[in-house]
Amino acid sequence: MAERTIKAGFEIVKFDESVYEEPVEGPKLTRVTIHKRYRGEIEGTGVAEVLTVQGAGGGGYVASERIEGVLDGRRGTFVIQHGGLADGPDQSSYGNIIPNSGTGELAGISGQAMEFEFQVLTLVYTL
Repeated sequence: MAERTIKAGFEIVKFDESVYEEPVEGPKLTRVTIHKRYRGEIEGTGVAEVLTVQGAGGGGYVASERIEGVLDGRRGTFVIQHGGLADGPDQSSYGNIIPNSGTGELAGISGQAMEFEFQVLTLVYTL
């Protein structure tokens, strides 16, 4: 199995956010459900459940996302967990494909998942 890197552009088709804590001091905490449409290297959809921290000088998020569609000509689903941090203008991203989460022709997929660019998912994976 050779490792492959792809960049999959996406658009957000639905964004539902609710605040679950907004203290007088400190960052706001929210829960967001995001529905995405992937095009290009991945043709399909994604649904992510996201927890965010939104502060004046920094923030972060953690997300679990199920992606359904076609990757490398193979149809199925897989789940990624990813997150990111912002410290002023500095941003970082991290994530993984959940082991054994692949279904259909994507069974056995493994690797990393990051969002380094706006509305672009980068996958480094083996299948």
